[in-house]
Amino acid sequence: MSTTQLQTRVRSAAGAVAVIELEGDVTAACESELMGAYRQAGQENRGIVLDFSRLDYMNSSGIGLLVTLLVRAKRAHQQVSAYGLSDHYRQIFELTRLDEVISVHDDEAQAVAAARSGTPVP
Repeated sequence: MSTTQLQTRVRSAAGAVAVIELEGDVTAACESELMGAYRQAGQENRGIVLDFSRLDYMNSSGIGLLVTLLVRAKRAHQQVSAYGLSDHYRQIFELTRLDEVISVHDDEAQAVAAARSGTPVP
């Protein structure tokens, strides 16, 4: 298990979409960092993209934080998509059925397009 504290970076993408880059560990200890990044992304954006390409580790508490973020995004009528998940974490998204509410893509362009269009997961 890694012990890298989560660092986030929020940036704008085309079409009222914010990308939240996640680097390090997504655990209960990162709640304020993750939710702060979501607030910084802003509710005026139509979509939120989560970039997991620099994820080191995520546990069940981290999954719970993603669900919290997802609930907040749904209340704001935002589409959430993701990319950069390793095969291991893609499998976890499938097992927890997160992939049914967060669309998972191979690259940023696909994830941004899905978040921008508001298209639900196929």
